[in-house]
Amino acid sequence: MRIKALALLLTVLAQPALAASGPFFSLGNTDFVVLLGFLLFIAVLFYFGVPALLGGLLDKRAVGIRDDLDEAKSLREEAQALLVSYERKQKEVQDQADRIVASAKKDASLAAKQAQEDLKASIARRVAAAQDQLASAETSAIKEVRDTAVNVAIAAANDVIAKQMTAKNATSLIDDAIGEVAAKLH
Repeated sequence: MRIKALALLLTVLAQPALAASGPFFSLGNTDFVVLLGFLLFIAVLFYFGVPALLGGLLDKRAVGIRDDLDEAKSLREEAQALLVSYERKQKEVQDQADRIVASAKKDASLAAKQAQEDLKASIARRVAAAQDQLASAETSAIKEVRDTAVNVAIAAANDVIAKQMTAKNATSLIDDAIGEVAAKLH
């Protein structure tokens, strides 16, 4: 309320009708009236404690700025700590990924070696089975050749015996065979 009254008073005193030319220390001189108005304005400012109020506001603003700077500094430190933490975590994740890749390569290598060994074993089994089949076929062929040779020999012997056999020789052979069978049965 005081400030409004003072502002109204200064407005009335600073009317152009009061300012006129003439000696400096007269109310007719505009420069003198302006100087008096200015000094009165400064006096009113000091009377109402405006400089202290402005100083307090500036101090309060400085404290607020200092608090903001401190908060910004602490936020920056937290951000740096988070950055270091994330960089460490990224390095750990990268190391883990490298270990996983190395393990996968090792497993793939072992699997390839195992597949080669399995393939070699399979080939060896198939070769052994083929050799067994060949041996069996060879044995079968030898037996068949022997059987055929025996049959041919029997047939040839039958032909030779039939040509050389007489009725008397046949009866004598039959009697000998019956005697042999009888001796073996008793």
